[in-house]
Amino acid sequence: MKTLLVTGGCGFIGSNFIRYMLDKHPDYMIIGIDALTYAGNPENLKSIEDNPNYRFFRADIRNRNMIEQIFAFYTIDYVVNFAAESHVDRSIKEPDVFLTTNILGTQVLLDAAKRQWRLHPGNKYDRSYRDGVRFHQISTDEVYGSADDGEKFTEESPLRPSSPYSASKAGADMVAMAYRRTYGLPVTISRSSNNYGPYQFPEKLIPLIIINCIYDRPLPVYGDGLQIRDWLHVNDHCRAVDMILHSGKDGDIYNIGGDNEKANIDIVKQIIHTLGKSEELINYVEDRPGHDRRYATDSTKIETQLGWSRNHSFEQGLEECISWYLDNMGWVKRIVSGEYRRYFETMYG
Repeated sequence: MKTLLVTGGCGFIGSNFIRYMLDKHPDYMIIGIDALTYAGNPENLKSIEDNPNYRFFRADIRNRNMIEQIFAFYTIDYVVNFAAESHVDRSIKEPDVFLTTNILGTQVLLDAAKRQWRLHPGNKYDRSYRDGVRFHQISTDEVYGSADDGEKFTEESPLRPSSPYSASKAGADMVAMAYRRTYGLPVTISRSSNNYGPYQFPEKLIPLIIINCIYDRPLPVYGDGLQIRDWLHVNDHCRAVDMILHSGKDGDIYNIGGDNEKANIDIVKQIIHTLGKSEELINYVEDRPGHDRRYATDSTKIETQLGWSRNHSFEQGLEECISWYLDNMGWVKRIVSGEYRRYFETMYG
């Protein structure tokens, strides 16, 4: 039985990935860990909490002692590191939390994996590891910065992060690759475009607009709303990570794009019309400092080398996403009654 450690397992993408992997690989043991900060919600995994092949630990990836205990107790084969502070607005307000979690936390995980997987840990020159192990770092297309008109980022594009968040993710990528080059640790990295789908915390655009529409609240739109993002359904992202984990080449980076470039204001209006609301709810607010104008990701490498493709069109995926929130109003009400309200008031007034 293979054992997979998933960090950030109670977050949006992490929880979707755990459910996907338990369904796709029912013979795997999955260890989920999460610090359960504001966006980590154990309710996201309520449907599988009694699965005998799933274990959960509340742990901060910066807690070296606890991370090493988990590695010592379980024979872990794969690590997928979703754990991260991930919202740009919060990184502008509290950059220190992003830098310590996203960079130093990644280093703690890399150290634990290296120590447990190395065949001869006492030899600093040894670059041999137990067969079949891999550390996969989840990154973001935001490390490339803003794309010019007509430009698409490839894995060879220079890193030009614009925010404390994207800078911290670029730093984590470099640390992971340094462990690959210095110690020979089996490492892969994926950089995805904007994800959407069920269980997403409503600080991100799509769930924010859906939920505020449901409650007839103002819909905050930065600047002129013409910032362009490339949207990827979370289930397509999960399939891509699974493929990289099992078939990707050690030391390689893979872009995962949705090939769905949309202006923010167009998405806002599409959600408004789907829910039968009025565009008068739109509230243009002052633009975010250092706001990237456009992201565009070239996924040719993962498509040609690993055979990955998208299963969700944006139109179909968005309709399913809206339906999920409408069908899970209990989950929504518990989210918006707590930390989310404080967040919204701090960010938008």
